[in-house]
Amino acid sequence: MTHSNDQHQSAELIWRDGNLPVSARFDDPYFSLHNGLEETRHVFLAGNNLPARLKEGFHIAELGFGTGLNMFATLLEWRKAGLKTPLHFTSFEAYPMPSADIEKAMSAFPEIQKISEPFLTEWSKGNYFIKTDDLVANIIIGDARQTLPKWNHKADAWYLDGFSPAKNPELWDDNLMQEVANHTADSGTLATYTAAGFVRRSLGSAGFKVSRTKGFANKRHMSTAILL
Repeated sequence: MTHSNDQHQSAELIWRDGNLPVSARFDDPYFSLHNGLEETRHVFLAGNNLPARLKEGFHIAELGFGTGLNMFATLLEWRKAGLKTPLHFTSFEAYPMPSADIEKAMSAFPEIQKISEPFLTEWSKGNYFIKTDDLVANIIIGDARQTLPKWNHKADAWYLDGFSPAKNPELWDDNLMQEVANHTADSGTLATYTAAGFVRRSLGSAGFKVSRTKGFANKRHMSTAILL
């Protein structure tokens, strides 16, 4: 499935400190000022008890693809685990970032630079459904409030990585959190950097058991959840 990048609004970026992308639209950085890769490992991997749960057929879904950092960090762990089938990763993104900007952002993380080229080669051609040797990535472009209800799969783990709920409330509304629950496998999990009360209440109403845990770096709290 091929789409032209020109059909959609692209991310509008401001660069801080050389290679830290900040969304001009949402006035929010794409990842931590401290260390985006370690943030991903703390929030999204450890928050979903990964890599311990990784196994063949495991499917991860995400709200907010951004730079692809979470996907690449997960792929690193998938490779370390020695799994023989591809990682299935689906992400919902309204404003895709051009491949040159993803490449620039990932230059901060040499581990990821080493593995990102096959994906970025396809992305630069306007492909959003990308298969490489050990990855099946489906980046679904558009407003997740419209696209997620049409998705015919369930994820074992979710990464909720939209911009700050205060700045990007549409990616955290009650109906969308219910759709996340509807598209979560039995006993599936999720993790997010936010501990905003309305997000936790919304997830609870959707059927998740939500926990507030230690956030990354100077962020006091984050949230994890399991579908009951």
